[in-house]
Amino acid sequence: MRTVLIIDDNPAVGEALSLLLSLHDIRPLTALNQREGLAVLARDRVDVVIQDMNFSADTTSGEEGVVLFRSIREQHPDLPVILLTAWTHLETAVELVKAGAADYIAKPWDDSKLLTTVENLLELSESTREVKRTRHERRRHQAQLLDRYDLDGMVFASETTGRTVELACQVARSDVPVLVTGPNGAGKERIARIVHLNSPVREGPFVAVNCGALPGELIEAELFGADAGAYTGATKAREGRFEMADGGTLFLDEIGNLPLSGQVKLLRVLETGQFERLGSGRTRSAQVRVISATNADLKSMIAEGRFREDLYYRLNVIEVNLPPLCERSDDILPLAEHFLDGRAELSDEAREALTLHSWPGNVRELKNAIDRACLLVHDEPITPGHLNLPEMDDAAPTWRNLDEPSRDAVKDALVQHAGVISRAAQTLGLSRQALYRRMQRYGIET
Repeated sequence: MRTVLIIDDNPAVGEALSLLLSLHDIRPLTALNQREGLAVLARDRVDVVIQDMNFSADTTSGEEGVVLFRSIREQHPDLPVILLTAWTHLETAVELVKAGAADYIAKPWDDSKLLTTVENLLELSESTREVKRTRHERRRHQAQLLDRYDLDGMVFASETTGRTVELACQVARSDVPVLVTGPNGAGKERIARIVHLNSPVREGPFVAVNCGALPGELIEAELFGADAGAYTGATKAREGRFEMADGGTLFLDEIGNLPLSGQVKLLRVLETGQFERLGSGRTRSAQVRVISATNADLKSMIAEGRFREDLYYRLNVIEVNLPPLCERSDDILPLAEHFLDGRAELSDEAREALTLHSWPGNVRELKNAIDRACLLVHDEPITPGHLNLPEMDDAAPTWRNLDEPSRDAVKDALVQHAGVISRAAQTLGLSRQALYRRMQRYGIET
């Protein structure tokens, strides 16, 4: 049942609030002082706290309430706290709201306003518990994957990436070709390595070749090798990547850039395990697990005659898709901390900027942003300015998250809720601290 703890030294306050809450199917708990209140929190599950600011006779400073709030925040950082205050303590209450309190309500309170605030916070508390449960499940699932498979040190927290990694580990047991799809910089080679490390050929070599980084006339020589004199500058015979990967895995990145002549030879190798070096008539063989990757639309290339359909179906026996970083945003901060490697700390504003950025360059762009920031800071937390992300430039924003509220949206939410920060923040889908930062950014007075 939804539960609210009332901490107030005046029994009449506890009785009045208990009656109000009980009439709306909310279980009230009461405590007359700070010690009793903290004891209840240690013993019962509480969804929201309503606390007074003074507990001793002839005390009006509000300092006791500040100490209690800080104790609650230290022991229960996600628990919503409503402050009951007299107008003389308004400034103190506002400061505590900025520090994380859910809201403040002046005595004597308005039943309707207080009840609305409590109901909103109960919903928020329920959502917070669900988020915690989901995160716990994700961590448990990730721990199971780490126990069962070699993940090559891959850092992730999102459910989306977890599913991709698990699929890669499952298909690794067979020897069928795997096609890894996803945008540039997303980490497709890391997925390929995970497939290799959990495959029957994990003790063999892992050989990677980027088909998009080689001139078309050299790709065949790179893959299949070449005899001396096969082309200008070939003064001696050279071994191809298929021979290097014999008994292991060959990773063909940007497979869409392979020319049609190379595609024919690749198809033959996949079907028979046999090939010839460039300029040679001798047939060679290799036992190789082939993993390919692309950011291109191979089906469109097939329709245009630029990619062989039979090769596509040979390569795409199993497809493992790695989405762009913007679609697995829970991975952003864990990856950022991984790239930091203890060299610096991220400020709250920098964390927010990282999660709001669209990351068109994916994981590679994130790593570059963190490396750049580490070079600029000197024994201080990293700020959005150090990250140099485009949307943080108010003069010329190049992109804005569609979920990011505009200045007008922030003003409308504040007007709609009569300036009550917690309600406006909930309407906008933000935390109170995030709303304060946007108000400061947009020049909106509290």
